[in-house]
Amino acid sequence: MYENMARGTHAKINVIVIRAALRNASKNHGGFQATLQADAEIAREEAASALEKLRLMTQRMILTPEEMEEVVLKRCWLARYWGLCVQHGIHADIAEAKFKYWSMFAPNPVEVVLAAGEKAKEETDLDLEDAEDQRDLKELSGEGNIENMLFVEQGLRQLASLKVDEALAVALAQHRRPNILKAGFSDDLKLPIEGQCDAFELSQEEAEDVSFKQAWLTYLWRRAKTRQIEPDIATERLQYWINHNSKTPTSQDAVDVERGLAEIKKLDIETQLWDESRKELEEDIDNSKMSDRSNF
Repeated sequence: MYENMARGTHAKINVIVIRAALRNASKNHGGFQATLQADAEIAREEAASALEKLRLMTQRMILTPEEMEEVVLKRCWLARYWGLCVQHGIHADIAEAKFKYWSMFAPNPVEVVLAAGEKAKEETDLDLEDAEDQRDLKELSGEGNIENMLFVEQGLRQLASLKVDEALAVALAQHRRPNILKAGFSDDLKLPIEGQCDAFELSQEEAEDVSFKQAWLTYLWRRAKTRQIEPDIATERLQYWINHNSKTPTSQDAVDVERGLAEIKKLDIETQLWDESRKELEEDIDNSKMSDRSNF
């Protein structure tokens, strides 16, 4: 895409130069030299303007380091949940192909997200120099293209539309049910009345899922706090998930993470993070323009 844009810009520059040459050819010989210099200067200015527009357009199409990190983690989310679909026979007609695709980008999804959650517990500033180097490398490889974010979001919307999370919750609960019966509980299971039943221990698979989601929520609220999004609650929410992310998950934690994810969706936290990130990028571009003008 960028190559096509560059070719188009260079073609425009060639047209500008040719026009200048044609204008020069029509001038009388007496003022030829002066006219040539003036037209050449105009051509250079127009060419520089066209290249600057291309540069700014390209800059807007490249993800920031923070946005690239989000893409990586969302790929992990997709790889993990399509992998669970394969294990439990959910959407069997498409699950294996989806899992293979996303796991190419995220071969160890659980470990990566849990590590992001651990990192989010600490209030550390992004190393801007390393981030810029990373952005340059990703830009060269095409990995930092904004289209990757759009494709990931499309994948997440598909998960939601297919109600994968709900189907997996049922599958994991059914997987736990035989273990409960083996422990001597009656087959006549009833939902507990709120406040009248202690939280029970989850299966290993359920506990891993809760820890995964707790890490995700810690990561998002750390970014929200840093970006001053929902400032009246961000600090409290971050601390809440930091505290809960260090305990062995129970059934109550499973309920809490689902409520936490619902809150993230209701407050549109991810969209707010994207808007803030893009706003910062535009400010950087504007500052770059002003710097270029002053240098000129």
